[in-house]
Amino acid sequence: MIEWREGNLDSQKKVPVEKKKRKFQLPHIYVILFTLSAIAAIATYLVPAGQYERIPGPNGRETIDPTSFELVEKTPVSITDFMLAFPKGLLSAGEIVFFTFVIGGMFMVLRKTGIIEISVDKLSRRFSKRSIFIIPVLLSIFALVSALIGVPELSLVYIPVILPLMIMLGYDSMVAAAIALIGTGVGYTAGVLTPANTGIAQQVSDVELFSGAGYRVVILIISVIVAVIYTMRYAKKVKNDPTLSIVYEDDLEKRKLYERGDISEERSMNTRQKLASVVALAFFGILIYGVLNLGWFMVEMSGLFIFMGIAVGLIAGLSTLQVSEAFNEGFRDVLVGAMIVGVARSVSVVLENGNIMDTIVHSLGLLVGEFPPVLGAVGMYLVQLLLNFIIPSGSGQALVTMPIMAPLSDIIGVTRQTAILAFQLGDGFSHILYPTSGYFMAALALAGVTWQKWVRFFLPLFLIFAGLSITYLVIAQLTQWTG
Repeated sequence: MIEWREGNLDSQKKVPVEKKKRKFQLPHIYVILFTLSAIAAIATYLVPAGQYERIPGPNGRETIDPTSFELVEKTPVSITDFMLAFPKGLLSAGEIVFFTFVIGGMFMVLRKTGIIEISVDKLSRRFSKRSIFIIPVLLSIFALVSALIGVPELSLVYIPVILPLMIMLGYDSMVAAAIALIGTGVGYTAGVLTPANTGIAQQVSDVELFSGAGYRVVILIISVIVAVIYTMRYAKKVKNDPTLSIVYEDDLEKRKLYERGDISEERSMNTRQKLASVVALAFFGILIYGVLNLGWFMVEMSGLFIFMGIAVGLIAGLSTLQVSEAFNEGFRDVLVGAMIVGVARSVSVVLENGNIMDTIVHSLGLLVGEFPPVLGAVGMYLVQLLLNFIIPSGSGQALVTMPIMAPLSDIIGVTRQTAILAFQLGDGFSHILYPTSGYFMAALALAGVTWQKWVRFFLPLFLIFAGLSITYLVIAQLTQWTG
């Protein structure tokens, strides 16, 4: 935009002055989360309080009795309760917060040993002429693993490993975050054999366990192809012109850190580093076994990674002081992200304390019941999409919503299998959009990507996924899909 102002008295000429347009910027994530928590607190004064009776569910988990909803005495959140919601949110999200710190510390120890840099240097040389193909390979692998076992939280492990590689290959931290988060997110959403969302939802809905896998495989393949194309287009743009990166300024230090220098000087590991690498791989093997066979989650993985950092660091030749300081440095790097995880949990803390969480679920269920079958399936998807903001746990959302949605689907003529798919699609993709999703915010912290910039990158793809989700559901309903 150009403004004109008068020149000096001698010239009496107008001088053009360029006026810069202000670009819209999202507020800081703390401001967004505080505002959402405040809105939730105000809602406890306006929305009637209500509760479902909790009963034993699948695998010993607690679910709800869909016929037991009743209004209860209002318990609006006071100023004191609102103030305490934030520390309570941190306590409630303690496992994820601690896991974020441990991951940051452990990978900083590995970085100090030189193992990561040397390994990345070798990989970058191998893929230097065809680096773009590493994106579909890694994204597809992460999606497949997540589609089979769930645990999208493994993106917290993937990101620190692939981040240096992406930077060294000429991409950015956004590409690294996208490969890990979108890959695991797509796989988890399709949920071919995942127990945490598909399995629980089918058990609660009295549907044969893991039935309908064929259609879910089709959904997985289509979604992966779309995700790969989207990510590769952005990656090519950054490769051709790094200044077009959404995180260009944020990555300046990372590019210096992982700069290869003289490309002719290939680095190699010494004996201690080689032995430390073998031990690190052994620890990752234990991790995979624990997740698949022993039901390990955040706490168990945190304990393993602490011992991994200590063992690998000492074997590689670091002193105890160097190992300790490396952990501290890693903790500092992810501090903001870990805090955001806890602050985000305050929204659900407020809704639960005000006893309006169940009221919201009940009301949305009644709303869907007014729709015709095809629109009913889409309505279920939109309801699950909304509820995932306040119930950011896949299994938790299944246990709260599916006892309502399953019998409701019988009434409005939607197959139960379609109702389960609506839950999966509404729950899954939004996990890597909503700031109330703990592991997602922790993953962004590890990648060094702010939520605001991630939204700028991911929102167009999310809208594409939303359009595809509605298409999947319409097809499922028109064909009366039962699996």
